[in-house]
Amino acid sequence: MKVCVAGAYGAFGIKHLDALANIDGVQVTSVMGPTRAKIDALAAERGIGHAATSLDECLARDDVDAVILATPTQLHAEQTIACLRAGKPVLVEIPMSDTLDDARAICAAQKETGVLAMAGQVRRFNPSHQWIQSRIAAGELKIQQMDVQTYFFRRSNMNAKGEPRSWTDHLLWHHACHTVDLFQYQTGETCSEAFGIQGPPHPELGIAMDMTIGMKVPSGPICTLSLSFNNDGPLGTVFRYICDNGTYIARY
Repeated sequence: MKVCVAGAYGAFGIKHLDALANIDGVQVTSVMGPTRAKIDALAAERGIGHAATSLDECLARDDVDAVILATPTQLHAEQTIACLRAGKPVLVEIPMSDTLDDARAICAAQKETGVLAMAGQVRRFNPSHQWIQSRIAAGELKIQQMDVQTYFFRRSNMNAKGEPRSWTDHLLWHHACHTVDLFQYQTGETCSEAFGIQGPPHPELGIAMDMTIGMKVPSGPICTLSLSFNNDGPLGTVFRYICDNGTYIARY
């Protein structure tokens, strides 16, 4: 399979390139990024034959079988739909969109074209969460509550590489959605009740720096999710699975 990675020199574009390099039978044949010098340098460093600043240029190539979009959130819907219309299976990083209308447009385009489309809800595939899932599937565990804390210290708009972002990180779109997906995956149900509250917005970034989300599925299990960009302490996410047969902790 020959793959194009768009947003390739960003923090998560690099992660995708590293992961693809470890998969037999997969070759990255094209990379895309908005700055010519940066994308050319990345292509040369990685030995990738084609680099572009336009996604359309990549989609027109015969040596691109599929596309990974690690681009800014505001571009996700437009670019995902472009991939589908070009007949290229696409994996779009989370969130697939930050508006309901755009998310619905993506789903409509996928149904219309029949081309494979995926959102990067990767948390469910982490080994610790798969360990829980295998025991749920075997009937050994049933979740009573998931208690999740996602904490960072991020008061400036920098990415995971310590570089300025071209977009703004967001607790809901780029962090909470992992747990929303994971809770529904682990329970095998869709949330029937949910609420969210947020703290004061950052004066410059315009985003909530603290957030709480509560969820419940029809059979009864609940999820309590706390998120913060103000946490000056251990960073990352702790997942506490409170089950009918023990309590288990996973970290990311």
